[in-house]
Amino acid sequence: MISPMISIVIPCKNESENIPPLIDEIAEHLSGRQIEVIVVNDGSTDDTSTVLAGEASKRPFSVRHIRHEASVGQSLSLRSGVLAARGEVVATIDGDGQNDPKYIGPLVDKLYEGGPEIGIACGQRIKRKDTRLKQLSSRFANWLRGSILNDKTRDSGCGLKAVHTEIFRRLPFFNGTHRFLPALVIQEGFDVVAIDVLDRPRRFGTSNYGILDRGLRGALDLFGVWWLKRRRNKMPVAEEIHND
Repeated sequence: MISPMISIVIPCKNESENIPPLIDEIAEHLSGRQIEVIVVNDGSTDDTSTVLAGEASKRPFSVRHIRHEASVGQSLSLRSGVLAARGEVVATIDGDGQNDPKYIGPLVDKLYEGGPEIGIACGQRIKRKDTRLKQLSSRFANWLRGSILNDKTRDSGCGLKAVHTEIFRRLPFFNGTHRFLPALVIQEGFDVVAIDVLDRPRRFGTSNYGILDRGLRGALDLFGVWWLKRRRNKMPVAEEIHND
């Protein structure tokens, strides 16, 4: 099994209480792998900066702090982390503790087991811990998105994903990219694999996302990605010819 360096990108806003236990779990479950942790602090107003300074000083692996002066959202936070990544693979995970880091290793392994045609490995949540309303809205959004985009995953909103860094950097970034990563990877000519992951309740704090706002933005983004898909021609097989 290939053992690439993994850049674990954690977008967060006001998650100072959730970050230390999350990094503890990353250290436990990724022991023996080459990793770096990149926390993208999206304009937090709590003591995230102080917490991350403490984490960086005590970990055997690199804990990097990328700070946005003002909040720009989860998708552009992922972009900052991906552009800064030093690893061959980027693994993404939410900063609220609801995603379990024990699945990062299996996702990366699944990505490589699939061979060069696989561009992304996605977590698909089971036994959701969100409110019933949020679960129902998410279920409908996933059904609609899958029906329109055929993106080969039933849960594109799960924060747990593993993507080849070079592929990740090709993708268009907009306010909503993180909800459409499988479809965008497919547009680049690659395929998708998935594993089931258990959902967990949030440890501390409250969600930064509202159901209505997310639903309205998601509908607009969905048709934007559909438009991109319609406009994209078949990906060419490009070969450089050397005239030696």
